[in-house]
Amino acid sequence: MVSKGQAPDAGEASTRNVELAAALHEAGCTYETLATHVNRLARHRGQVTKYDKGTVSRWVAGTVMPRADTAWFIAEALSERLGRAVQPQDLDFTTADECAPVVIRSLLYRENLSETLHTLSELSSEDVSRRALLGAVPFVSSALLAPQRSWLLWAWEQAESEAPALAAVSTSERVGKVYATISMFDQMDNAYGGGGVRTSILTFLNLEVLPLLRRGVRSAERAPLFTAAAKLGATAGWSSYDCGEYGLAQRYMVQALRLCQEGGDLVLAGQILAGLSHLATNLGHPEDGVYLARAGLQTAKRAGSPLGLMRLHAMLARGHAAQQQGDEAHRALGAAAAVLERSPGVEQESVWVRYLDHHYLEAEAACAYRDLGQAHRAEQMAAESVRANPDRRRRQAISRSVLATAYLQQNRLDEALATAHAALGSLESVRSQRSVQALRDFGARLQAWRKEPAVRHFLHTAKPVLGRAS
Repeated sequence: MVSKGQAPDAGEASTRNVELAAALHEAGCTYETLATHVNRLARHRGQVTKYDKGTVSRWVAGTVMPRADTAWFIAEALSERLGRAVQPQDLDFTTADECAPVVIRSLLYRENLSETLHTLSELSSEDVSRRALLGAVPFVSSALLAPQRSWLLWAWEQAESEAPALAAVSTSERVGKVYATISMFDQMDNAYGGGGVRTSILTFLNLEVLPLLRRGVRSAERAPLFTAAAKLGATAGWSSYDCGEYGLAQRYMVQALRLCQEGGDLVLAGQILAGLSHLATNLGHPEDGVYLARAGLQTAKRAGSPLGLMRLHAMLARGHAAQQQGDEAHRALGAAAAVLERSPGVEQESVWVRYLDHHYLEAEAACAYRDLGQAHRAEQMAAESVRANPDRRRRQAISRSVLATAYLQQNRLDEALATAHAALGSLESVRSQRSVQALRDFGARLQAWRKEPAVRHFLHTAKPVLGRAS
């Protein structure tokens, strides 16, 4: 076995992964530390891996090539340590390289608009045709900084000009049809989860909207159509998130943010940053979640949408709560409630945030209180969210799982299991990995009760849905 700091013998020299060894040395990362990081990243994606220093030694020696998804986890772990983006091909992992060009380009926030349109078109086309392959692309936290910085620099440059309170609405029939289709997708997503509508979103974006923008449109239609394309890209990202395809979610949202620059819709841009914040926090990067929420607040504070600001404050609270920063989380939740009170009503709000209300804030607050261990408050908020959202099945499923966890945190096992069974039942009509992940979190907390017959029964019943992580 070749350990860090040891030279390989002659038989290993020809196969040793020099690039991986060099990256480990530069990062000051031991084999054991890398294995721990990779296991953590896999766990946040719903996978159970048990890599150890022996596994890493075999990767370095070149005697074993990691799977494509594991190669991305290794790259992400080293990106975190080095503070810069590392791709699998930088580590000589050819198994993850088949889709590398579009996978890498789609992480970039490019000033060249034609390149952005081409990247989004190529990504959505590849996604539909080779979904199983692209679905293994992971979330790369280190790639968030550059797009966030580029967007904020542009927004700062625009700050001195007078912006409309809300983005203008076009009266064009062509624009109206596009926006009506987006509204239909949103309704289906809210009712049934992103899995049921994702392919339709990508097809409409790639075959109908992007070709319009590449050909050129009348000046009166330009901003609203770019905003529509940004919204479709963001929705593709959100539905990818719902399908557990987190790397694709990140890439669609980054490209959508760039299109927002052309549309000039600061409310939508704030919501895209809120989506990225939610994604980062839920995948174990709450520091990035906080930064993204703050960027969204800076973006949207002049945009005339209290509901949009409410969501961003809620995402800020989620990021702080995940880091056990209770005072900061409570302040953010207070700010969310205060700005919600200032909303003039949904008809005077941007079309992109009209689905938000105080029940949305209750659901997110329940998650924050759960993470802070404040079980009684989590119970109150989650129970109210369950009562208030009978038609929003994804929110119902998530809030039921959070409610079950709140009961468990209070050692009310029977109520917890009954609620978890209800959450499990609601997943039958919702194609949403976010809902599954919320229930998976509950299942992981049952460790102390695993000998209880009722717990064993629940875990057995839930296994087809929760998989190995349960």
